[in-house]
Amino acid sequence: MVEDWRRGGFGLYLHWPFCESKCPYCDFNSHVAQGIRYDRWQAAFVAEIGRAGLETSGRILQTVYFGGGTPSLMAPDLVAAILDTVRRTWRIANDLEVTLEANPGSVETGKFRAFRDAGITRVSLGVQAMNDHDLRLLGRRHTVAEALRALDVARTNFDRVSFDLIYARQDQTLADWKKELTAALLLSAGHLSLYQLTVEPGTTFARRHEIGGLLGLPHDDLSADMFEMTQDLCAAADHSAYEVSNHCRPGEESRHNLIYWRSGDYIGIGPGAHGRLSLRDQRWATEHRRDPTAWLTQMEAGETPEITRQLLDKDERGLEFLLMGLRLQEGIDCRRYASLTGTALPQEAVDELMDLELVSLVEQRLAATPKGRILLNSVIRKLAGA
Repeated sequence: MVEDWRRGGFGLYLHWPFCESKCPYCDFNSHVAQGIRYDRWQAAFVAEIGRAGLETSGRILQTVYFGGGTPSLMAPDLVAAILDTVRRTWRIANDLEVTLEANPGSVETGKFRAFRDAGITRVSLGVQAMNDHDLRLLGRRHTVAEALRALDVARTNFDRVSFDLIYARQDQTLADWKKELTAALLLSAGHLSLYQLTVEPGTTFARRHEIGGLLGLPHDDLSADMFEMTQDLCAAADHSAYEVSNHCRPGEESRHNLIYWRSGDYIGIGPGAHGRLSLRDQRWATEHRRDPTAWLTQMEAGETPEITRQLLDKDERGLEFLLMGLRLQEGIDCRRYASLTGTALPQEAVDELMDLELVSLVEQRLAATPKGRILLNSVIRKLAGA
């Protein structure tokens, strides 16, 4: 019997927790720090890769993803040393995808060739907005001109390039977003990640919002119109919405992120890194301790890293399978859901959602329709019986 995780794949996520500054909308585990000792971090990452490799020996690694934080601030030699260790630790897929998140600043862009030589095959650029005024509102340190230069340099050095934009921003109109997205599609190297601005708890934006200082956010109807227009413009430009917020030309999908959405296994390494790991017919949600100093100190002491491990029961695995898989245009295999949970999806709920044209069901494959994607949380609640 094929282990379930193999249907999704196996990847490695490495978290670099440092940034030059903290963006006001960001709720990721990122910290501003000076005087970073790369040799210390190299030793820590190498040691933890070795430990994780023993737990997953014999597997074929398909993807590596450097996230953060701002991984493009890392020294290329550090990236090369980590990837050398990765290749010694696991069997490597012939088409290994190695992604690095990068900011468009000149410091990071100047290192792109060295990152390519270190083994990076794909870059994801955090452009976020296509006008300087909104970049300042978002707390970004680069300009549009720098972003355009970074895209040119990235395309010169990497076969696969993606960039991110945030929409539904303060005072942004539907016409504004149409103009911006049209320009982005002309610049695209094949993949765009397009996210609606969300005010996350604990962020600077959340604190401003609480005191009435985050003015001009779009109402729900305008946000929905922006979402629908995004789907239409991207589809017309051959950038299919293979996932709710990710659009690409055929073959340009983020293979690492597909592992998440297809409920594969991935190891998370670094401060605050999350993972999913299947061992002996059990599936675990893992999370490293968040504080970078504490994480590094523990690794240097030679201690077993402090990793929270939560055993996922059948109901939790089923819900996660729905939450991740229905974000994909391809949807989910109903037979796989039944295998994970021991029970089929409720037929009455499926029929009702089909009558409402919120889902489609073809040869045991359930997918959200374009109409259903706008109401995806409600669709999932109905299927999960919540």
